Amino acid sequence: MWKKLSAVLLAGSLALSLAACSEGDNAEADKSSNYPERNITIVAPSGAGGGWDLTARAIAKTMNDTDLVEKAITVENKPGGGGAVYMADFATKEAKNDYALMVKSPPILINNNKAEGNSPYGYKDTRPLAQLTRDYGAIVVREDSEFKTLKDVLEAIKADPKKVTLAGGSAPGSMDHLVGVLPAFEYGIDPQSVKYVSYDGGGEAVAALLGNNADVIATDASTIAEYVKAGDVRVLAVSSTERLDGELKDVPTFKEEGIDAEFTIWRGIFAPKEMSDEAFDYWSIKLAEMAETEEWQAELERNGWESEYHNAEEFTTYLEEQEQVIVELLTALGMEK
Repeated sequence: MWKKLSAVLLAGSLALSLAACSEGDNAEADKSSNYPERNITIVAPSGAGGGWDLTARAIAKTMNDTDLVEKAITVENKPGGGGAVYMADFATKEAKNDYALMVKSPPILINNNKAEGNSPYGYKDTRPLAQLTRDYGAIVVREDSEFKTLKDVLEAIKADPKKVTLAGGSAPGSMDHLVGVLPAFEYGIDPQSVKYVSYDGGGEAVAALLGNNADVIATDASTIAEYVKAGDVRVLAVSSTERLDGELKDVPTFKEEGIDAEFTIWRGIFAPKEMSDEAFDYWSIKLAEMAETEEWQAELERNGWESEYHNAEEFTTYLEEQEQVIVELLTALGMEK
């Protein structure tokens, strides 16, 4: 990675040297070297407390604390439609904005494909900058729930789907919904029979669970750890390939519970599609530098995330591959339209 970063820096230095040849080129070089000229906003397209929100705030905190970026970075929450509402704005109104970034995860693929089709906009309407973390799904109940295992939940749904309310922080057919119905599908339950209620972000889904408005929720493993520590909830299973560390170290995987399935939640940061090359190159370098800092490593540990950094080119290739996986999954679950 550092070899690639050095190449980018060398290329940038060479470009600046060549720019001295003409007055017009000097102006372009000055434009590049002056970025950023004002503060930057990272948008979490959800309410507070969920994975997008926490990721955006962790990036902003690390950048601000390390002075990697010359201007202040702020975070804005713009909920709506499981991320689809702001996605439309980001792809259209913000398309040329050099000072707006957005955190996203699999819903950018799930909400924009021929199988689900909740949004006409997807990752191809952005400039992917970097993948930063890897997380997993979790099936969660209140601490005093009658459900003690994942199988208890599945048996109850199988007996009477209407009596069990599954909730999540994303729209029907999106990420939390898939995490929640995937075990049901593998258990022989029609996923379309599962009673699912959507909330705008993981924080709202947890609030619904604690407020007795849901029996079970599907959410991010990392964001639920603090509620486990507080004794408010129990995690019945996680969608990882092996057991996780920290507060969830004793939680079985789907496979340990007899469910032959897994689901990875990656999170990355995106630029508007028509962001200038100067701004895009700037952020590519800064994000690569951030991923190596002690401060970022501390954020990963504090939030229970696994580090998985991919630069813009690698991330774009990964998104192309994941798009096919998502379509296959939705089709297998009978959610194609």
